[in-house]
Amino acid sequence: MNPYFEKLGRTVATRWQEQNFSLAAFPELALTALNESPPCENVDLDEMIAEFLSNDEQPFQSQSGFGQPELVAFNHHRFYIQILFWLEGTTEIHQHEFSGAFHVMRGSSIHSEYDFDEAQAVTPHLRIGDLRMKHIELLETGRTIPITSGRDCIHSLFHLDTPSVTVVIRTHHDPGTGPQYNYLPPHIAIDPLHADPLTLRRQQLLDVLETLDDPDYAKFVGEMVENLDFERGFNILRYAMPRLQNLDEWESVLTIFQNRHGELAEGIPDTLAECLRRETLTGMRFHISDPDHRFFLALLMNVPTRKDIFAFIANRVPDQSPTETVLGWAEELIEPGDFGISLLDATFPETLDVPMEEQSNLLIAALAQALKEDWESKESTTENSAIQTALVDSCLRPLFL
Repeated sequence: MNPYFEKLGRTVATRWQEQNFSLAAFPELALTALNESPPCENVDLDEMIAEFLSNDEQPFQSQSGFGQPELVAFNHHRFYIQILFWLEGTTEIHQHEFSGAFHVMRGSSIHSEYDFDEAQAVTPHLRIGDLRMKHIELLETGRTIPITSGRDCIHSLFHLDTPSVTVVIRTHHDPGTGPQYNYLPPHIAIDPLHADPLTLRRQQLLDVLETLDDPDYAKFVGEMVENLDFERGFNILRYAMPRLQNLDEWESVLTIFQNRHGELAEGIPDTLAECLRRETLTGMRFHISDPDHRFFLALLMNVPTRKDIFAFIANRVPDQSPTETVLGWAEELIEPGDFGISLLDATFPETLDVPMEEQSNLLIAALAQALKEDWESKESTTENSAIQTALVDSCLRPLFL
């Protein structure tokens, strides 16, 4: 067992016992302990990894799938200390059934906090409401953040560096604070641990139909969402959305769901569109490793408007304008494809008969104009408008809001 974490754990245990193991006191207590003796200043990561690999005297290890990986560094019957490695990870927007604090031991992350207003329970496992961002900041090495169980602490992390490492002091479980919802902006909260075996089997059967290219795929999905309750219908709709869009059947099946559930389904189109956008950005982490480019992805996923995005960029790159920075990143991220160039998921319009070697300059010029306040002015050419439409319809959309 690493001596630093043994001492840290004993300190927390002693102080918490003095406060009669009050759950309300634990986040501040954990925060104070981490700030008094920060892991980033007291732990040699390479030595800790070597010690963990070679020494059998370690705390009991959980079978958690959280982290890449999770190491339990100290275990007490009321709390434990975990070290979380993040290689490609970005967390869902979520709340916790535990409390404590986390410390950025290595790397940096974009940290977003939210409120879920006008919440209405549809089932014990699904709620609808309005998810609103209340705070966003860059967490760099050495920062410590408290964790409160329940709906007062809804947040997400987009890790910028590989690896990012966080140290968490946390309770095992805080009674009465579940479910530990994940949030699908802007309108859905869903319990990720709730499993309906029949829905799972239906999704797997849809995979079979997709593999076989069955012509009745959309018909079967439409019949399901017309007859199922809201929760199961939503899960089927979300699962089948990419295939339905490829078949050009998405709008027709979505309409069936909306007609079935009326006012309850009003926010579903925006929620599922945002799910797809966020999944696209998350997937890009697997082949985009440059820290500045990952920072750009994090802003596109988490920051809602151009004004706020530019404020973050100006703080990170103070020597040039945010517009120049974005255009520079865009030039670096442009990739050639089979039918034209693409910038992230924005592809050059096939309707424009332009040689590939000329497309990059046209796309950057259109992006530069779109980043101006008056980008919808009559000065835009038909060519520019087509490219700008492709940009606005992509995961770059927050740049134009």
